[in-house]
Amino acid sequence: MTFRAIRILKEVDLILAEDTRTSGKLLKHFEIGTHMHSHHMHNEHKTVENLISRMKAGETIALISDAGTPAISDPGFLLTRACVENGITVECLPGATAFVPALVNSGLPNDKFVFEGFLPEKKGRQTRYLELAEETRTMILYVSPHKLVKTLAEFITYFGEDRPICVSRELSKLHEENVRGTTREVLTHFEKTAPRGEIVVVVGGKPIVKEVKKSKFSKDEDQE
Repeated sequence: MTFRAIRILKEVDLILAEDTRTSGKLLKHFEIGTHMHSHHMHNEHKTVENLISRMKAGETIALISDAGTPAISDPGFLLTRACVENGITVECLPGATAFVPALVNSGLPNDKFVFEGFLPEKKGRQTRYLELAEETRTMILYVSPHKLVKTLAEFITYFGEDRPICVSRELSKLHEENVRGTTREVLTHFEKTAPRGEIVVVVGGKPIVKEVKKSKFSKDEDQE
């Protein structure tokens, strides 16, 4: 939390929270008494129109999520898009975003990277893997703990067992852990140690192999 975030949450007319019970603990800690409404993936399609009307009438609304940044694999995109379309000012207050520290912690190239979020559950999963197998940039994915071992095994199938990866969990929390190695080494680790908490996986891109074409003339012939 930043001082600015605390001030804004005290000043707005309404706070939209992914889970009011979770956010309620945070607001109580910082003595923020602003009224809250639940705003999550199951109701955001139905509430956007009403929220836009309220903001057009002059209200200021803040959106917070349980963990990370709103709209990054969390509710927020639909409301932000609607605000932009209706000429309503949108301000994003920088805060916790799991994939950024995970990328930095990994030690993998970070000059170019692609954020994949959660992979498709079933339909389209294999197709996406085949596309990612050719990706040369560093890849960042979110994986639920109970699917991590299965996902790491899939990495070996599509990326090979020597692809460098880093699994980061519980970033910025008490039990933060970063496990680095090849896909095989990291899979072996989590087969022995059950993963828990919020998990980000950073995968090295496909190595780029440069081929140098040889001249049809030998060195001696070229000199002659």
